[in-house]
Amino acid sequence: MKIGLVGYQGSGKSTVFQLLTGLAPDPARAHTGQVGVATVPDKRFDSLVRIFNPKKQTPARIELFDTPGLNRESHSANAQRLGVIREAATLVQVVDAFSGSDPATDLRAFEDDLLLADLQVVSNRLQRLEKDATKPRPDRDELLAELEALRPIAGRLESGEPVRDMPFTDMQIRATRSFALLTRKNRLICINTADSDYDTAVVDSLEQRGYTVVAAPFGLELEVQALPETERAQFAAEMGLRSSSGKRLLEAIFQVTDLITFYTCDEKEVHAWLLQRGAGALEAADTIHSDLARGFIRAEITKTADLIRLGSEREVKAAGLQHVEGKDYVVQDGDEIVIRFNV
Repeated sequence: MKIGLVGYQGSGKSTVFQLLTGLAPDPARAHTGQVGVATVPDKRFDSLVRIFNPKKQTPARIELFDTPGLNRESHSANAQRLGVIREAATLVQVVDAFSGSDPATDLRAFEDDLLLADLQVVSNRLQRLEKDATKPRPDRDELLAELEALRPIAGRLESGEPVRDMPFTDMQIRATRSFALLTRKNRLICINTADSDYDTAVVDSLEQRGYTVVAAPFGLELEVQALPETERAQFAAEMGLRSSSGKRLLEAIFQVTDLITFYTCDEKEVHAWLLQRGAGALEAADTIHSDLARGFIRAEITKTADLIRLGSEREVKAAGLQHVEGKDYVVQDGDEIVIRFNV
């Protein structure tokens, strides 16, 4: 799953990307975007590593996509860049609150850019459908059904409303799958401030509208990271940086994606895996390796809370807290799983 860092040019988007991934922005990829990986903060994983003391440890990681910045002045130049943004499953919009720009204005303008891009894609398809559906052809009924499915979506976009909270029918989901509608994607707002002392009114307003918001001086934190380790704490204290804004942002991104973490643990490796919430044990097995899904027999489930509390798998089993599940079991956040299989 790609997490897209999006925003206008000069918003500090690439600064956030560097802070989270450790990769410096590559100017050669300014028009195509740059991909990096960030480790998800996870206290449970750290505890499991202490319990198993494995030879190898693999924390969960998310893929971040630093997309090309949009142009505030020339919206016609944004079409190609918006096309690149469609590759991302979730959007993290970085908003400038450090150079005198008005974050609320930028947010409204960016939403308008997304709305117009989605409306253009849907309208183009509607025009084609309206033309083709007038002809006698064997798939005319299917075209008419798609036409009826897309009209309410176009109407919503024409009224200036995103389709993020619009319930889609199965037909609407199928009809728009290839569009990767921008205003249907989950979105987190990342407000890039000048320092740790900022006006919280914009944050409060966005949270009241249902957005998840993280506001912090990401540029300052990147400066702290560049210092020798012995100087970081003092500089952070002088600048009022009380906690890691990068860590808070990663935690918020993880929540917005609606992913869960499950674990596989032994003395060889403790591995944290990401899975979409609501997925079953068979999908978890396939995430680990396709052979485990192909030869799936059962899943042995332990809650990591029990494992961490009792200190070992032996104690968990002795307490009767491990249970066996079939392939339809819905994996829960924090499950430690052993897949039994035969191929």
